[in-house]
Amino acid sequence: MIKHLSAIFLAALLSFSAHATEAPDALVKRVSGEVLDIVRQDKDIRNGDIQKIVALVDAKVLPHFNFQRMTSLAVGRDWRSASAAQKTRLQSEFKMLLVRTYANALTSYSNQRIVFRPFRMRDGETEAVVRSEVVQPGAQSVQIDYWLELADGQWKVFDVVVAGISLVTNYREQFAREVRDGGIDGLIASLAAKNKSLEVAANNRTAR
Repeated sequence: MIKHLSAIFLAALLSFSAHATEAPDALVKRVSGEVLDIVRQDKDIRNGDIQKIVALVDAKVLPHFNFQRMTSLAVGRDWRSASAAQKTRLQSEFKMLLVRTYANALTSYSNQRIVFRPFRMRDGETEAVVRSEVVQPGAQSVQIDYWLELADGQWKVFDVVVAGISLVTNYREQFAREVRDGGIDGLIASLAAKNKSLEVAANNRTAR
């Protein structure tokens, strides 16, 4: 499912700016507009410059995601049996997998727009969901829900649900199979191989 995520969702995540005093829905709406402007104006990104896109994702996305929680949710119960060193490797490889996947998908951006649904959150809550719908020319719209948490005074994304399918839950099934077949080290090796494959594919496209 992850490879089919709408490029507009990826763009909306590219420049999350964490201001604890800014409501989660206002944050998502604001940065969505800012990032779409960047994508529209940057000729290199529109032409599929993967290295530039990866650098943009790395600079703008990573500081505003809770990758430790995302990775632990994706790995599931096997996370508890991993050593500290294995957890560090898992988090690093999972982060790179998402960055590479997002970068590849962003090259398919094509004038999508986002419609946000009414936002509700009680005072004092530390988790929130921002619901949106991606309207795509000539295609069915896609519902995307952003799950954020308030931690250390900053709102950070820890899951995204696309068309009813959770990103972390989707990976959990895949990761569980990898652990059954080769243990935690087998999962790490599989993620590293996938990242290498995405890197080679991106470099080949750029070289054309």
